[in-house]
Amino acid sequence: MSHKPFTMRRCNCLMEYPLLISMRWLLDQGLPRSAAAILNNAQENAVHVGDLGMSEAPDTAILEYASAESRIIVTLDADFHALLAMASASKPAVIQIREEGLKSPQLATLLLQIAKQFEKELQTGCVMTFFGGKIRYRALPI
Repeated sequence: MSHKPFTMRRCNCLMEYPLLISMRWLLDQGLPRSAAAILNNAQENAVHVGDLGMSEAPDTAILEYASAESRIIVTLDADFHALLAMASASKPAVIQIREEGLKSPQLATLLLQIAKQFEKELQTGCVMTFFGGKIRYRALPI
């Protein structure tokens, strides 16, 4: 059984440039709720699982919701990648953030820049990890 290789690209995520697209975000537990408000102020469509009453929902329920609502999951949790792989699912896209201590404005800026650089990958479905200024991603299904 062959696997698709991971692709790694340096992310210019701290650069300031305008975003011309709009994404539908679902922020997982552990990420600041106020980041959703910042994204919404930037003409994005963002919700936090806590605002949906899903703060204690299992990851599978969050995946189902995100898939049904065409949302990109943003999480600190690696379990979403594994669940998508086991299900051979092609949606939803998941971004795992592996940077500690990001405040709401930093997280929102990071997501806007990731969306700008990786629009096609996010819309077609992928798993992504951001760490140390780099993005590692793989197209779904895996």
